[in-house]
Amino acid sequence: MWTWTALDADSKLIVSWLVGSRDAECANTFMDDVASRITSRIQLTTDGHHSYLDAVTGAFADSGVDYAQLVKLYGAAPDSAKRYSPPACVGARKDRLKGEPDPKHISTSYVDRQNLTMRMQMRRFTRLTNAFSKKVENHCHALALYFVWYNFCRQHKGLGGVSPAMAAGVTDALHDMEGIVGLIDDRAPKPGRPKTYKTKNSN
Repeated sequence: MWTWTALDADSKLIVSWLVGSRDAECANTFMDDVASRITSRIQLTTDGHHSYLDAVTGAFADSGVDYAQLVKLYGAAPDSAKRYSPPACVGARKDRLKGEPDPKHISTSYVDRQNLTMRMQMRRFTRLTNAFSKKVENHCHALALYFVWYNFCRQHKGLGGVSPAMAAGVTDALHDMEGIVGLIDDRAPKPGRPKTYKTKNSN
């Protein structure tokens, strides 16, 4: 399974995320959700995954987008590292595909760094251990909690100590885990009245 993430480079807000296969269907679903959460024309950068091409075109057909891909170029991996490590990145190519993306802002550095933060802060992303999620549903629940915490509770040093949601203007207050737990409790189904049973005696 793959974790798709979209991040706003200015506020560091996680705009959208999806757990699914690394295929065209998930790319379309993910990019449609990204586009639905944006109200103005944006500059968008993705990695070189080919499924993004049609997904971006379809999702932003009405609003338009300045879109580019940052295609990383890899060398050969040392024989000792081939099993567990990707080849070393030896460079990158910037491909401008739609609109007029500014070359100075063609970058995936912020979302790459967020992905590293996610791996470091959630044990289930640790490679070569038995800490991985045993069920996709549980994995998604854990990610949902993480992204709410990341957006609304985590004080980002690069933003002057405010949360990404505050920097994006989504909220004007820093939230805490107690508030998140309260939201979960509010959405939980309320327990119904216990059933009562009548007993019948017969001769």
